Amino acid sequence: MSSSGFLRVDKPIGPTSHDVVRIARRALSERRVGHAGTLDPFASGLLLLGVGPATRLTEYLGDLDKSYEAVARLGTVTSTLDPEGEVVATSEDWRDVTEARLLDALESLTGSVDQLPPSYSAKKVDGERAYRKARRGETVELTPARITIHELELLSWSPPDVSFRVRCSTGTYVRAIARDLGEALGVGGHLTRLRRTGIGAFDVRDAIAVEDMERGAPLAGAWLTPLDAMAHLPRVEVDEAITTRLIHGQSPDIEEVSGSEGLDEGRPAVVVSRDELVCVGRREGDRLRPSKVFSSGLRGGE
Repeated sequence: MSSSGFLRVDKPIGPTSHDVVRIARRALSERRVGHAGTLDPFASGLLLLGVGPATRLTEYLGDLDKSYEAVARLGTVTSTLDPEGEVVATSEDWRDVTEARLLDALESLTGSVDQLPPSYSAKKVDGERAYRKARRGETVELTPARITIHELELLSWSPPDVSFRVRCSTGTYVRAIARDLGEALGVGGHLTRLRRTGIGAFDVRDAIAVEDMERGAPLAGAWLTPLDAMAHLPRVEVDEAITTRLIHGQSPDIEEVSGSEGLDEGRPAVVVSRDELVCVGRREGDRLRPSKVFSSGLRGGE
């Protein structure tokens, strides 16, 4: 295992994502640690931690689909749409909800939809985080965002609690799914539990628990090399001469780089030489332009 890569960590309920980063910095004796996608304190599940120079790659993991298992409580609406908020509305009409109605409501929320972000969210309004305005009691006006809910599966119905599984595009608020489910049923609702089970192809079952990381347990089973973590991006192999040019900031012609002809304009691609990550680059016209360059290379095969 090299000193640069990604660690799959299973965050428990309670600590913030940055708390887990601080624990990892101590446990790994490495200052350069950052997470690729936050989880709220009340949520648990998969965090991907960039370690060492690989922290520069975390931005390329942000657009991966996410998978969650969650519980929504019907009949109770909270200010934050989760268990940390104040109760703002209640209804006993959840008693009339049937499983058939639940299935219809879940189906209506599936696909490409315009989702209104929660008022207590990190979305910026007039240059300020929405949750800061909401905490001051200000009215927060947010614009619906287009998201995709690929799968929304009912796991169990234990009135008034609905357990469900969701696979969705990045930028989706599961708290908002709980809200919208309650509204579709005419009873209101909020999220009571949330666990992130997957990020792209990475599964929480392969993650290390935070307490095990703290006590110095082996990390190999939870470790990802930089190339493992970037496997969702196109890959281009280059020779030593092209590697030198890329490291010095030059942009070789596409025709000089074998396998790069099919790259989509502007889409990131990993550029590899001898199983080392040289850089992340993009096709710009007939050129391969380097963006994140690793002059000493990041190993991809340990």
